[in-house]
Amino acid sequence: MSVSQGTIKEQSEAKLSVSNEKNTGGVLLTTALMAGYSMIYMDKNMISTAIIPIAEQFHLSTSQTGLIMSLFFLGYSLMQIPGGWLADKIGYKKVLMLSLSLITIFSFAFGLAGSLLMFILIRFLAGIGHAGYPPSCSKGIAENFPKTRRTFIQSLILSTSGIGGILAFVIGARLIDSNWHYAYYALGTMFAISLILVAFLVPDSHPAAKTKTEKKQVSFKSVISNRNVIILFVAMLLANVAFYGNMSWLPTFLKTKFSLSISTVGVILAVNAIGGTLASIFAGVLLTKYFAGKEKLLLMCCSVLSSLLFLGLVFSNSLALSIAFLYVLTFLLTTIFVGIFSWPHKILPEKVIGSSIGIVNTGGTLGGFIAPMAFGALISMAGGTFSVVFITLAIAVVICGLVILTIKTEK
Repeated sequence: MSVSQGTIKEQSEAKLSVSNEKNTGGVLLTTALMAGYSMIYMDKNMISTAIIPIAEQFHLSTSQTGLIMSLFFLGYSLMQIPGGWLADKIGYKKVLMLSLSLITIFSFAFGLAGSLLMFILIRFLAGIGHAGYPPSCSKGIAENFPKTRRTFIQSLILSTSGIGGILAFVIGARLIDSNWHYAYYALGTMFAISLILVAFLVPDSHPAAKTKTEKKQVSFKSVISNRNVIILFVAMLLANVAFYGNMSWLPTFLKTKFSLSISTVGVILAVNAIGGTLASIFAGVLLTKYFAGKEKLLLMCCSVLSSLLFLGLVFSNSLALSIAFLYVLTFLLTTIFVGIFSWPHKILPEKVIGSSIGIVNTGGTLGGFIAPMAFGALISMAGGTFSVVFITLAIAVVICGLVILTIKTEK
């Protein structure tokens, strides 16, 4: 039985058409997820600048402003695991839209707030809104991309941490300098635009059809007790203690040690944010092309080098050398973060990716909640010196690397 050349040509064109549709859909999905994530990171960065005029206007102490920022991470931490569970149960797109809707509302509400209690409550609720976004993004990646591409796509989306930082430093800071209320109205508007992009560009979840040969459903209890999930949770907590501990006190450290102006420190950190964006993408390439199956080696090396650079910041009296240490440190910490965050795509079932990422990222948000307060207390106990902070961070990041070595991977 022969097949005509025309039939073969039609079949080839049909396959090419399907391939092009998938590629286009993947680009649109990635674009929408990156837009939302950029706003997520812009919000996280913008609050540290907005808190300055808010504190002046409402005569708030540093402990009160610290409470406003910390309660955000508390709400974030409490809802990470439920957010991931919801992404697995009702579909990632519904949770993405719910998350962006809540943040949009609370961004506008923050601009209208006028008391300490309202600031604390709104930031706590905003943290709850934020919590659903990371695990839902990861679930969307797992459902729409093959395993071989997931790590790179995840790193591409995480590169928005730098984009969000740039937006916060460039657009957000200027609006805050003019009127902090307007800054949050603008932020709420941008979140609303991100919500519209997700609504139109992100495909609905399509759970795989059940078959007779399908493995039995993996329970949430088995996920939360999974050895690798627990290890990644601890590793992410330590990694973010290092990351947020460094970023929380770095501006004050640079300003105090080298007698810099706030604007100069801002320029240094803005360039660092750009480097963080590039580092996230490059980390995805490293983990996908050059260290696939050798993630432990890469992340352990990054941990040891990060520890040495933290010590370098303590003992260096050269501004140029300290800035160089900072930029390399950002690259290494970003690689560790991307490696830990994307690892569940390689070692866990697709159907529980949302729950798994929710648990792992809870470790990260707890690190963000603990680090600023804990290191602030350490600085006070040490009489205002920052050396104790960076030495502690050097120890924490090495322990993170050692924890990563205990992950079990298939041979």
